[in-house]
Amino acid sequence: MAGTATRGGTAAGGTTVRGLLIGAAALALAACSGANVSGPGTAVGPIPGATPAAPAGPGSTIGTGSVKVALLLPLSAGGAAGNTAAVLRNAAEMAVAEFQGPDITILVKDDGGTAQGAAAAAQAAIQEGAELILGPLLAESVRGAASVARPAGKPMIAYSTDTSVATRGVYLMSFTPQNTVDRIVQHAAQTGKRSYAAFVPDSAFGQVVQGAFQEAVSRSGGRVVAIEKFPLEPNGVTAAASRLSGIAGQIDAIFVPDPYDGAAIRALSTAGIDTRRVQVLGVGPWVGNRAAAQAAPTALYAAPDEAGFQSFAGRYRARFNQDPARIASLTYDSVSLIAALVRTQGSQRFSETILTNSSGFNGVDGLFRFRADGSPQRGLAVIQAGGRVVSPAPRTFSGGS
Repeated sequence: MAGTATRGGTAAGGTTVRGLLIGAAALALAACSGANVSGPGTAVGPIPGATPAAPAGPGSTIGTGSVKVALLLPLSAGGAAGNTAAVLRNAAEMAVAEFQGPDITILVKDDGGTAQGAAAAAQAAIQEGAELILGPLLAESVRGAASVARPAGKPMIAYSTDTSVATRGVYLMSFTPQNTVDRIVQHAAQTGKRSYAAFVPDSAFGQVVQGAFQEAVSRSGGRVVAIEKFPLEPNGVTAAASRLSGIAGQIDAIFVPDPYDGAAIRALSTAGIDTRRVQVLGVGPWVGNRAAAQAAPTALYAAPDEAGFQSFAGRYRARFNQDPARIASLTYDSVSLIAALVRTQGSQRFSETILTNSSGFNGVDGLFRFRADGSPQRGLAVIQAGGRVVSPAPRTFSGGS
């Protein structure tokens, strides 16, 4: 049954999969205490004076276990994607090393950052015996790999934030805008906020979070009084904010997903919206944004509790002499999850029932689970600008939906 763990095929007396993942082999999926670090989306940065770790070859393997899984990354893509791919590969290596003897071999495949490359990489991995595919990173690559993996009956755990690529058997490990928006609006509603406005960037990101915001407010029973988009240039921000000047007395919260380094907040203040009275709500771009925190110190945003990532980043730094990309924890957690499922779930290890276990799993970034439609749900904290946690991330999921 879902949530019942097995060891060597024998049920472990009602122990949840999530509980075993926390305990198995002192699994580093369990978060440790530490100070704040920068949030999701942070770029890779070498430590001054350190020698960066050399990237692995595109056809390498990690581990020597009997169960094969693939890891598809844009290793040859160049630029930011290629740099991030090398870090994710390192995170996979670190997870295998810290799990202590996992019975897995990871087939590392280069997808080139394209749909065609990902399809070819997935095909090669499946032919070599991969039971499950981790990655790819980019949305189009996920689509390409899924076109091969799904007909072959091989599940995927991908790292894209684009929920349009999620589907049955293609699970996203990422932090999605929908998840973070849901959490911050839920918290606002629980603290009595009912009337909202939104000040969003005129961009693809803005479009996604605007839709998620409107849906979340509707579910919470609130109302959206106004939505205004601003272009990503200073004069345009000021002009757009001025169009909200007449609603200051009608709202008790305003959603500002991207503070634009504080410029969006300053423009709202100039337009007569008192951000000390009207609660500012944010998401990912607020994490570690000092300029935004200075402009609106009482703003709230949803994000993972950073304590677990701080511990992970310290161990990564010690092993590879460089700071990890913020999303390196996704690969670390997914590899640790797979290792734990191989150890505890027998032949059903990668079945839909196990992977969509409603109790979820616990990792570096806290609680997470996969829905049947492939979308992720994460237990997120609500954090005040500057880093103080005002509502801790949940320790359990309250229901199966």
